[in-house]
Amino acid sequence: MSAQALVLTLIALAVGALAPIQMAANAQLARGVAGTIAATIISFSAGWFFLIAINAVGFRQFPTVSDIARTPVYLLLLGGAIGAIFVSVNVLVAPRLGAAVTASLVIAGQLIGAMLVDRLGLFDFTVREVSAGRIVGLALVLSGAMLVRLT
Repeated sequence: MSAQALVLTLIALAVGALAPIQMAANAQLARGVAGTIAATIISFSAGWFFLIAINAVGFRQFPTVSDIARTPVYLLLLGGAIGAIFVSVNVLVAPRLGAAVTASLVIAGQLIGAMLVDRLGLFDFTVREVSAGRIVGLALVLSGAMLVRLT
């Protein structure tokens, strides 16, 4: 594994470790503001301000109106819509199933979706065949999710 791949792997693991913290914090926020959707709106609003600040200070990636106009509408909306659903469902489910169960089921679902994106080459991703190793990996993740759920 290259040094870059190792660093990216560690970053992905670290960000993944934040997901249950986000679930728990947003679930507690939902109790405080009396609603899942209200908590999701607050969370996304805070995230929006955070991203604007980080972008202004470090990245300065401000799209032009023409960049936005030539981008297909579904690409402008899809990621945000899925993010809103993702966060809202986590806020709803995590307090009822627990952080570990929710995270393990979400990871299993993400792997299923990722394998579909890879296999079909969606969004211009390189097509990657479903191999025996990938199927075994998926089965292990699903088995792990079920073990976490049942114990």
